[in-house]
Amino acid sequence: MRGLEAEIRLDYADLRVAKAVADAVSPDNWKTPAGLMVKTRRRKNTILTKIVCEGKPGTFLATIDDLLSAVGVAERTVQAAARTS
Repeated sequence: MRGLEAEIRLDYADLRVAKAVADAVSPDNWKTPAGLMVKTRRRKNTILTKIVCEGKPGTFLATIDDLLSAVGVAERTVQAAARTS
């Protein structure tokens, strides 16, 4: 089976939000099973995540779903913290 690849780009107006989101999803860079690679990096206000999966398409899709879910949680957390400051 040929591997599946995706690059997800998220642009933020606020550098603080970009940093928080990148920090929240960066642990995924190391916690992956064999055949799956997730690498997240930040360039100023842009977060780039590359996903490579040599396994099943379901694993690939679940990884993208997990990433986007973690991004959503991080965004909501930063927004909530900003409201209480």
